[in-house]
This record gives sequence, structure tokens and C-alpha cells, in this order.
Amino acid sequence: MKLLTGLIFCSLVLGVSSQSWVSFLSEAYHGAGDMWRAYSDMKEANWKNSDKYFHARGNYDAAQRGPGGVWAAEVIRLALERVMLISDPSYSCLSRYWLHEDSMADQEANRWGRSGNDPNHYRPKGLPDKY
Repeated sequence: MKLLTGLIFCSLVLGVSSQSWVSFLSEAYHGAGDMWRAYSDMKEANWKNSDKYFHARGNYDAAQRGPGGVWAAEVIRLALERVMLISDPSYSCLSRYWLHEDSMADQEANRWGRSGNDPNHYRPKGLPDKY
């Protein structure tokens, strides 16, 4: 419901025509697919210190779609952040500190990619060319 409300609000504020609206939704849909592909590749690669690269790559690919892709990447980032916060309340204070530090580094990689910067900046040595 929040998603639909957000989309309607954005269209009203921006005065988006129906053709632009369809384009925005297409960009968002494909941008979400880009994010999913980066996540799937990260899990498949299972490569040490590669998560920042895949964060940057997913956000970069989504942002290349246009404003809808940028929006989808941001919504997915916020949703994942919320899930992480509530997923396991049993973490110790030290664990929460490390999770926060890692999350901040992930967010920097997300911003890097969404800004159109080269995700290879975060690419770890030896990661197969497939990725």
C-alpha cells in the first residue's frame, strides 16, 4: 500500500503524464530485476569481500534504467535495511556495532553505484570475469 501511495504521490507532484508513468514503472521493474541479479550473482560467486562490488553493481545497473530504476534501488535498500534491523534482536552490542559499520560501507557502495560511478572500484581481486 505504501508503494502505491508513493507512486501516486510522485506522479501528482511531478505532473507525470501517463506515458511517463508507464516508463517510470518499467524502469522500476527492470531496476528491481537488476538488483535481484546482482544479489543472485553475489550468492553464486560466494567470493570473499565481494559484497560491496555487488551492491555498487546492482545500484549502478538499476540507475542506468532511469529515475524509476533509481527509485527501485532506493526502495529495496530501505526495505533491506529495515529487515536487517528487526531480523535478529539477539545480537550483542558488539555485533550490532559491526553490523552497523558493515551496513554503512554497503550504503556507500550503493550510493557510489546509483551516482553512475564505476562499480569496478569495489571489485575484489580474482573475482571471475563472469561477474
